Amino acid sequence: MDFIIKISQFLLSLSLLIVLHELGHFIPAKAFKTRVEKFYLFFDVKFSLFKKKIGETVYGIGWLPLGGYVKISGMIDESMDTEAMKEEPKPWEFRSKPAWQRLIIMLGGVTVNFILAILIYIGMSYVYGDIFLPNENIKDGLEIESTVANKAGLQTGDKIIAVDGENINTFSEITEKVLFGKEILIERNGAQSTIQMPQDFLSQLMDAKERGFINLRQPFVVVEVPDTSANVSSGLKKGDIIIGLNDFRTKYADQVRSGLEKFKGQEVSATIRRDNSEFTTPLKISDEAKLGLVYAPQSTSETLEALGYYNYQVKKYGFFESFPVGLKKAKDKLSSYWDQLGAIFTPSTGAYKGVGGFKAIYDIFPSFWSWQVFWSITAFLSIMLGVLNLLPIPALDGGHVMFLLYEMISGRKPGDKFMEYAQMVGFFILIALVLFANGNDIYKAIFE
Repeated sequence: MDFIIKISQFLLSLSLLIVLHELGHFIPAKAFKTRVEKFYLFFDVKFSLFKKKIGETVYGIGWLPLGGYVKISGMIDESMDTEAMKEEPKPWEFRSKPAWQRLIIMLGGVTVNFILAILIYIGMSYVYGDIFLPNENIKDGLEIESTVANKAGLQTGDKIIAVDGENINTFSEITEKVLFGKEILIERNGAQSTIQMPQDFLSQLMDAKERGFINLRQPFVVVEVPDTSANVSSGLKKGDIIIGLNDFRTKYADQVRSGLEKFKGQEVSATIRRDNSEFTTPLKISDEAKLGLVYAPQSTSETLEALGYYNYQVKKYGFFESFPVGLKKAKDKLSSYWDQLGAIFTPSTGAYKGVGGFKAIYDIFPSFWSWQVFWSITAFLSIMLGVLNLLPIPALDGGHVMFLLYEMISGRKPGDKFMEYAQMVGFFILIALVLFANGNDIYKAIFE
């Protein structure tokens, strides 16, 4: 069932993005009276799952879900229809149109991607508003679970004040900014200091294969006391919170783990919080520093707030207020993804090791259905698709735009033969990138 929910979200999001991107090319092409021969969702290698000709255009669904395309007459594209290019240009062909019209047609897809992301963020701001944890409300610092981050100088209990001179306003900003930051301003035990992050920090994190990195410090909440546990007669119930071991206060789960190491092999008097009261009970700690309990250090924002650990803020927006808010969110996501792309193309950072393909995108979607999560992921993927398509690779929209700008500036149009060769080179580069990204997915699935 989880697989069906995840794959449904993945295919719905992908289909929506592909159709709207290609529609961005299709509409200006038709507006400039350029013939569109095919409009396809997914690729129709050898055969189609569905196709129907309406007017001069064949609309269809291919069987290979790696993208989609519109085939525009008189344009050297992935179809490599060189025979048609040998004939005299027809008035309805792409190559017969003025350069400015061709530029608008080529930019149509990414323009739709960016507009779609903006509209989604505006809609989400209006419908859902924002729930966030102000950085100033994290009184006792963060939990730093990564040994790589510890080696770099970050410790549990640190408050992260700023990254590269930019103040941190909310908890949700912290992880990404630290990952790509160079200089971290922290507060530890009331004193501020600066940590210089290693250039290959991302590479070290990926090589270490550590699941955690930076999290909120959260309570040690008992989920289950198994029958085989040495503490089965302790009286603990689901939902109990361990807040002390002997005289050692353990407000957070990381402090409980430290306490278990301190008292391993001993019996301790544990202070337990249940609902709004406290009591003590003896607990046995094994020589391996275990209690034999199933616990969940993570809780929802509502639970954490109800327990008095953090004060979240909720902000709702009116219809007109949501427009600048949504626009800012789209701008911030675009800037963030651009920074990530820059890190990926800088080998010394090691960020390329984290590049993933379709499996990585599939894994982003949760195993439960949430329209809020779905639209949030779709908006980000739309920005990602827009940015990637603008890369100056001949097989992508950005490659065509690059040659069109050259033509408009120089007044000279690249020859058809040159464009054919450029398209072939771009196609092989694109295939190499796709193989690398999906190869990373396969490698991780097998070896990690």
